[in-house]
Amino acid sequence: MAPVLRAERVWVETFTGLRMTQFSGLLRVVRERGGNGTLRGRPWSLPLAERVLMVAVYYRTNLTMRQLGPLFGVSSSTVCRVIQRLGPLLALEPVSRTTDAPDRMWIVDGTLIPVRDRGVGASSRNYRFSANVQVIVDAETRLVVAVARPVPGNTADARAWRNSGLAEHCEGVTVLGDGAYINTGLVVPHRKRPGRPLLKGEEEDNAAHRKVRARVEHVFSRMKNYKILRDCRQRGDGLHHVVQAVARMHNLALAA
Repeated sequence: MAPVLRAERVWVETFTGLRMTQFSGLLRVVRERGGNGTLRGRPWSLPLAERVLMVAVYYRTNLTMRQLGPLFGVSSSTVCRVIQRLGPLLALEPVSRTTDAPDRMWIVDGTLIPVRDRGVGASSRNYRFSANVQVIVDAETRLVVAVARPVPGNTADARAWRNSGLAEHCEGVTVLGDGAYINTGLVVPHRKRPGRPLLKGEEEDNAAHRKVRARVEHVFSRMKNYKILRDCRQRGDGLHHVVQAVARMHNLALAA
């Protein structure tokens, strides 16, 4: 039997990783962005709530469309159309500069996502065909602030950051990066000089830097509970829409 929104709460929580209140927030965003369309022409075989649930289940489980079709009682082609239509509507809005920007601390890092699309990915250091996605995370709340468009996985983090356009969202905010972001304007750890060890104060700074920067790795770990980020079969802009949607669902699950 197809799972529907009026079914037991455990269905939504098990298949999406979101509580009912959080899923309702996701549904509201899609509806406000025109998820129901113009309501002209041939109607969808599923109501909007079930279509949003289908997309969330797809991102969470990475089931194929042939597997999702029987689960929701529709054809695999309908599943494809639903994902292509609603996936971009789940995109995360980048956070702009706020009045308390000088008091904020953000962390940036890149994560490698295995992809099938040869036009998006490249053979990279994880020995897989991957794309590099730059992500900004709030150090205090661990919420995702912004996500860049994917670049080939063999692109260095510093270059990916410079070309991402995310710097404009960081005006006045302290942004931490690891040693790969030297000469990018971010706060990076001290480097050892040839034949000279780090000073005691520099070692302490690096220890504090590592402790804070580890939070972005925790965020990546939580985001990759959505298994589509372990092997993305989407092509073209599909990966970008996937990461944006997963970031939004991560924020919903963390904030509520």
